[in-house]
Amino acid sequence: MSTPFAVSRIHHVAYRCRDAKETVEWYGRVLGFAFTTAFAEDHVPSTGEEDPYMHVFLDAGGGNVLAFFELPGQPDMARDPNTPEWVQHIAFQVPDVAALHAAKAHIEAQGIAVLGPTFHGVFRSIYFFDPNGHRVELACDIGTPDQYEELARVAPLMLDEWSRTKRAPRHAEWLHKDPAA
Repeated sequence: MSTPFAVSRIHHVAYRCRDAKETVEWYGRVLGFAFTTAFAEDHVPSTGEEDPYMHVFLDAGGGNVLAFFELPGQPDMARDPNTPEWVQHIAFQVPDVAALHAAKAHIEAQGIAVLGPTFHGVFRSIYFFDPNGHRVELACDIGTPDQYEELARVAPLMLDEWSRTKRAPRHAEWLHKDPAA
């Protein structure tokens, strides 16, 4: 598909938080993200509505920015009860398996429960929750160029089959065989 413009990258991804200061401190302490910017308004610039907020921005590395809104005038945060908590998450990349294990030890030492590492064929991940209940994933790529090429080849086939059957296609069954198991 062609468009008359080009998107160069994600500018930022924004989530809601319960407490902006707690969130900034947690992401700094747990993941090393630098707090870079804060906007606070009493009126929403895009709509003009009165709805005081604090919007904070964190440097997630590599030009990636994670942002949060604290909205004290809105009802308490809640998850979508129809979406399992493992579905909606944000994943950050670490360089290798050693870094993944170091991250797990660091996070667990702060009293945070960590799930994993989990094998996903071409990457391994750990999972945990931030103080707002958002699921966070740290992942490291372990796939070979041939594996990524094969995944790109079968992706349209898998999507077509899924669209017809709503069952997991088996075009990349090799993804589920953990060589370390």
